[in-house]
Amino acid sequence: MYDVVVVGAGPGGSIAAKTCAENGLKVLLVEKRQEIGVPVRCAEGISRNALERFVEPKKFFISREVVGAKIFAPDGTEITLSEERAGNEVGYVLERKVFDRYLAKLASKAGAEVLVKTTAYDFERKDGIVRVKLRRMGEEWEVETKVVIGADGVESRVAKFFGIDTTLKPDGIESCVQYLMTNIDFDPDYCYFWVGKSIAPGGYIWLFPKRIGANVGIGVMPSIAEKTPKEYLDDFVQKKFPEGRIVELVAGAVPVCGEIKTAVADNVMLVGDAARHADPITGGGIANAMKAGYYAGKVAVEAVKKNDFSAKFLKRYDKLWKDDFGKELAKKRKLQQKLIKMDDETLNKIAHSIPKNIKELSVRAIVLEIFKKHPKLLWDVKDLIF
Repeated sequence: MYDVVVVGAGPGGSIAAKTCAENGLKVLLVEKRQEIGVPVRCAEGISRNALERFVEPKKFFISREVVGAKIFAPDGTEITLSEERAGNEVGYVLERKVFDRYLAKLASKAGAEVLVKTTAYDFERKDGIVRVKLRRMGEEWEVETKVVIGADGVESRVAKFFGIDTTLKPDGIESCVQYLMTNIDFDPDYCYFWVGKSIAPGGYIWLFPKRIGANVGIGVMPSIAEKTPKEYLDDFVQKKFPEGRIVELVAGAVPVCGEIKTAVADNVMLVGDAARHADPITGGGIANAMKAGYYAGKVAVEAVKKNDFSAKFLKRYDKLWKDDFGKELAKKRKLQQKLIKMDDETLNKIAHSIPKNIKELSVRAIVLEIFKKHPKLLWDVKDLIF
């Protein structure tokens, strides 16, 4: 019998397990893959503040430190953002394979039991308790728990089983492909972003520097794309980095639907991609997953103390994550819907509108400048700006 079973040992799941265990709960953390952190389906960027809120930075899991971001319009016009203004994905570039294992070790050190290559394949709720059916290398068994925290990714089995509505519409998901590349020329002090319907419809192309080489990837919205993400990325790489060498490839999906109504049910809370916590503009999800994992852990501790595992009680978790970043997800979703309708000519016009002598090179300052020059472009989303 466990107080909490956490399904999925990504950053959100491990932080949830660590938080619960530190507060005296009996915790089981299960990961279906044989190695935590593998495969890496992530550009691996996170802001300093977001990381340092939960863990002390260590050289062994930080691949690069960057000082800002460079954004390129379709015609090549460059906009440079300082690190503190560039968002949750800029500051550190992680080694996710190492970082995820480190977080799981912290959870284990706090007292959580960690099992890899273990699938939670079925659940049964009865008399306020959940029976979790587990499978590992042909062996099957059951455990009982008071709370299940689903941190099992975009295709969350926990969400489906417990009837939490995380349905993704065609325009609420990005299809992504990423290469680890060497033999390419770039300034390793910056992350790079290229936008435009012609190169990445509904998304963008990114470059995140690593110790050796860089992550070069793309996210596109399949509902408006004419080719596969790999075809778009290959076209870009061939033109931009013709001498580059691809040493690794990963692919996956990212939810960009914005804030969902609820991430709880009786005995259950969802975190990270399972709860659609990824940023609708950038697709980044590490920072929000860690925040959500922490909040879910704190609420699980309260629930055990009160012996109340109802959805009504667990909704305090909804309030915590929504007050922290949920409202921002909703705003960014509206802005995303606006941006994906803009053609390349409009994006170029916007880039040209940003003066070189702008005093504060922040996202908000840039949008304000655009609004001054082209109010019609952003009039219907002006409430998101002011």
